Amino acid sequence: MDATQLAHGLFRILETGDPALATEVVHDDFHNREAAVSPTACALPGPAGVLASSVWMRSAFSDLDFPVLGIAHNDEQVWLRLRMRGRHTGPFVRFRGGALDQAIPPTGRDIDFEQIHVLDLRDGKVVGHEAVRDDVAMLGQLGVFPPSPAVGLSMLAWKVTGRAARAAADVTAKAAEAAAGVVGAG
Repeated sequence: MDATQLAHGLFRILETGDPALATEVVHDDFHNREAAVSPTACALPGPAGVLASSVWMRSAFSDLDFPVLGIAHNDEQVWLRLRMRGRHTGPFVRFRGGALDQAIPPTGRDIDFEQIHVLDLRDGKVVGHEAVRDDVAMLGQLGVFPPSPAVGLSMLAWKVTGRAARAAADVTAKAAEAAAGVVGAG
């Protein structure tokens, strides 16, 4: 695959969770700098971490789509400007230091915002990822920032009743299972 195909492939993995494509596109030494807010399995090296990230995002957003708006590359890096689109149909759980930081109950709202990604390439595969995302726009579209009363009360109720902790445990287990499937196959 050329650099452009690798970049498109990485985001196709996030949209679909395709393990065969992950093995083809993602280097065993892959590192995702953005994994700090996701379940710990998303920080695993190689295809396992990418598949865990796919499960994490798809558990919160159905119809997840990353249309590419622009792309440039050289032999060692690819730069993409794209949109992240989907419908918030599952809890969106964010982590800090591997622990639950925030759980946003499903709102049914659509998200559609821009991101810029830098992918490092080595040996014909993607070996590194970092991003500049407009998370404030996404949180605004979800009604979290600035907080809408309905979403704020829903988040509080989830925290108080333990639903946020259960959602975090569920997505953490699903991400680890996706990662283990690749690790076990390797």
